[in-house]
Amino acid sequence: MTYCVALKLNAGLVFASDSRTNAGVDQIACFKKMRSFVNADDRVIVILSSGNLSITQNAINLLEQHGRHAERRNIWNAETMFDVAQLLGESLREVRKHDSVFLAQSNVDSGANFIVGGQIKGEDMRLFMVYAEGNFIEAGEETPFFQIGETKYGKPIIDRVITPETPLSDAVKCVLVSFDSTMRSNLSVGLPIDLACYTASSLQLGFQQHITQDDPYFSQISRRWSDGLKGVFASLPNPEWLTDIDINSDSSE
Repeated sequence: MTYCVALKLNAGLVFASDSRTNAGVDQIACFKKMRSFVNADDRVIVILSSGNLSITQNAINLLEQHGRHAERRNIWNAETMFDVAQLLGESLREVRKHDSVFLAQSNVDSGANFIVGGQIKGEDMRLFMVYAEGNFIEAGEETPFFQIGETKYGKPIIDRVITPETPLSDAVKCVLVSFDSTMRSNLSVGLPIDLACYTASSLQLGFQQHITQDDPYFSQISRRWSDGLKGVFASLPNPEWLTDIDINSDSSE
């Protein structure tokens, strides 16, 4: 399992992915699940992946391979991010068509999902989620983020905090809390975390961070978020309908 999240804000884009891959309790390894394609002053494209590792790696490698052929539409000459999402979906279909039959013979799931976002000169930033079948949807004002992989534990904080107006610094904090919550509840998601931020209209991939176990900022965020939750919980009032009940008494007496 994995966890990836991307946010589309007025100020820019935030991407994050974990690095844990497991095929059983004794087969845990780390693989990078973020790939960027940058041609400064022309385009910045970031792809996050989850699902069958061989499928996702081969699909992105195929997308990259097609980019070496200037005579065909590819990730380097695509005119819009919609075209990029379409190209990624086509690569995913091609790999799954070739490999899924053989994987199925061993009862191996060939499912895979991507988040792809960025900006190409001449259009606004855009963010897409590409499904295993190769089709995709685009993030909008009402839902300015996408998650793939183990999404449920990290979603509540994003739902409560993130809006299109959220500053990039707050968005980064929110994403890290989302990862901390996920890792506490699911051992199949773990460090290192790859984090990247893109400032709107810059056409440069500015901030990138590889967050490991000994990262002091992430450790601080994790500790203070945990302490803060405990403090808020302790400050909540008891239910009024328990005021006349001795909750410490033994009901069997």
